[in-house]
Amino acid sequence: QEQFMESGGGSVQPGGSLTLSCAATGSIADGRGLGWYRQAPGKQRERVAWVTNRDMANYADSVKDRFTISRDKNWLWLQMTSLKSEDTARYYCNLVGAIAQWGQGTVVTVTS
Repeated sequence: QEQFMESGGGSVQPGGSLTLSCAATGSIADGRGLGWYRQAPGKQRERVAWVTNRDMANYADSVKDRFTISRDKNWLWLQMTSLKSEDTARYYCNLVGAIAQWGQGTVVTVTS
C-alpha cells in the first residue's frame, strides 16, 4: 500500500500556477513534519518545501516567495506560482527526517 499519494501535476507555461496535493495514509504523518520534494531529469531529488511538526513552513531558496506549503492533518498542499522551466520535475511528498517509502509522485512540466 502506498503511503503517500500525490496529485495535481500538469503542463503549464512559464509564469503559470499549479497546486499539488498529497494524502498521507494511516498514521504515518502523525506528529511528524511533512515536505515536498522534487527530482528533475538527471538530477538528485531535493527538498523544496516542508512543514515541521510545529507547523513552521520552510522553503528552499529556489522556490521561496513563489511556492506556499500548507497542511491539514494528513493532507499536504503546494501552491506554486510564477513557475519557471527549472521547476520541471516529478514532485513527491514524504516525511521530514526519516524518509518513508516514496510514492509515485506527480509530474510538473513548465514549458512554452
